[in-house]
Amino acid sequence: MSLQSAAWKIAADLPDPELPVVTIGDLGILRDVTEDDQGRVHVTITPTYSGCPAMETISADLVEALTSAGYQRVDVEYVLSPAWTTDWMTEEARAKLAAYGVAPPGPAAAVAGPVPLQLAVRCPQCGSLDTRESSRFGSTACKSLWVCRACREPFDHFKAH
Repeated sequence: MSLQSAAWKIAADLPDPELPVVTIGDLGILRDVTEDDQGRVHVTITPTYSGCPAMETISADLVEALTSAGYQRVDVEYVLSPAWTTDWMTEEARAKLAAYGVAPPGPAAAVAGPVPLQLAVRCPQCGSLDTRESSRFGSTACKSLWVCRACREPFDHFKAH
């Protein structure tokens, strides 16, 4: 394994602070990891949405994980363009979210045309589509709160964007 791929693996395996069941690699927010011959690492990440409060924690966690692994200097850069989309999430991330009790997002909406309205989200507890949105914002701004009419359990839904 090359040093660059070792640094990439360390960064990619970092758990998301708000959803620790998935990594920043799973979410697709890790964009690039480069290293020079002096042991300096440059990590590029994209927030799930502009102003995401978890980015400061992710940045600090990246610096800690990579310096603990022996890298001399770690710089973290935020890149806003292109904007992150839930389409960058891996299938493994979607499966992990569902197993954790968070309904994973579907495909992101097309940029042009009418805005689609989501009428139901599959309940991650029982699989029913007999659900309703309780609040547009859930435990974090990137999730909404839903309730299943079949099993009566509340659950978060990771919004597609």
